[in-house]
Amino acid sequence: MIGDIVTVTVDRPLGSYHPKHRDIYYPINYGYVKGVLAPDGEEQDAYILGVNQAIDEFTGKIIAIIHRINDIESKWVVCPVDCTFTKEEIREQVFFQEQYFQTEIII
Repeated sequence: MIGDIVTVTVDRPLGSYHPKHRDIYYPINYGYVKGVLAPDGEEQDAYILGVNQAIDEFTGKIIAIIHRINDIESKWVVCPVDCTFTKEEIREQVFFQEQYFQTEIII
């Protein structure tokens, strides 16, 4: 899975707010991978790093998995093929949402 190329449909673009929790602001693009079901029964969620503008869709490389220890689902981290991020850089960029969970980042 890590290293695979996937296309993410962005339903929460950079600069938007969570549809139910209006205090959660998205400083990065966030969406889902069509056709890939996660353990929660919904399509697999993914954070997009390395793209600094709001987008509708993105094709890139999975560079990490954020495993939520106290939740049923994990999030994928996707970025441009020629980019890399450290665990700490990933943690900083997804903190806005992952701060509410106990997580481990798998690279």
